Amino acid sequence: AAASVATPHLAELLTLFSPAFPIGAFAWSHGLETAVAERVLTDGASVEAWVRVLLDRGSGWNDAVLLVEAYAAHQAGDAARFAAVAELAEALAGSAERRAETLALGAAFAEASQPWAGTGEAERREGADAVAYPVAVGRLAAEAGFGLDETLLAFVHGFAASLVSAAVRLVPLAQSEAVRILRRLEPDIRALTERAGRSTLDDLGSAALGSDIAARHSTDHAASLELSTAAARPATLGLRRLPPTAQNPRGAPAELQNIASRA
Repeated sequence: AAASVATPHLAELLTLFSPAFPIGAFAWSHGLETAVAERVLTDGASVEAWVRVLLDRGSGWNDAVLLVEAYAAHQAGDAARFAAVAELAEALAGSAERRAETLALGAAFAEASQPWAGTGEAERREGADAVAYPVAVGRLAAEAGFGLDETLLAFVHGFAASLVSAAVRLVPLAQSEAVRILRRLEPDIRALTERAGRSTLDDLGSAALGSDIAARHSTDHAASLELSTAAARPATLGLRRLPPTAQNPRGAPAELQNIASRA
C-alpha cells in the first residue's frame, strides 16, 4: 500500500505559494529596493541576514502570528474576532507603503484563490473590504480545510523565497547563491513555523526597524524593480549619508544601517 501523505494538501499549497501564483508579488519588494539602492544590501551574506531578521523578529514573524489568528477566527465562525484581526493587521503595517503592499497582496490572493474557497465562500466575500495578505491566507486555509502547520510552513517559505527572488534582481545575486541562501534559511523557516503555531496575539512584536524604514521610503514599486541599476540618492529619500567607517564603508544613512548587525 502507498504510504500516507503527511501533508495532504501539499499540492494545493505548492500552487498557492508558487512564484507563478498571480498576486503581483513581483511588484513589491518589502523595502528591499531601498536597502539595495542605499548599499545596505550588497551581497548574499547581507541579504541572508536581512531575511533572517525578518523571519525571527520582523514582519515575517508578525504575519505568521496574524495568519494563525485569522485561521482560528474563521474556523470558529467568529466574525467579530476575524474583523478584529483584519483591523489589527492593517494597523501593524509600519508605513503607508507597507499597508498598501499587504492589502494589495491580500486582495489579489483572495481573488486568485477562489477556486479553493468554494462557491459559497467566494460569493459571501464579494464586495467585502480587502484584508491584509496573512489574514487572507488564514481565511482561505480555514475555508479549504488545510492544516494550520502545513499552511504556515508554505506561507513562511513563500515569504522568504519572494524576498530572495527580489534580491536576485536587485543586488543582483546569482541564482546559485539564492538557492544556497534558501537552503541556509530552512532551519529558520521551520523554527518560525513551530513558534507561530503555538502563538497568540500577545506574541506579536517586531524589532526590524531598518526594514520598516526602508519600506517607508519605497515609493516606486515598478514591476521590473529597475532600482537595481539606479544610483543611490539619499537626499531624495530624506536621508543623510554618514562618513564611511569600517563597519559602514558605504556611508549608508543611519536609519538604514545594516539590519544584519541585529542578528
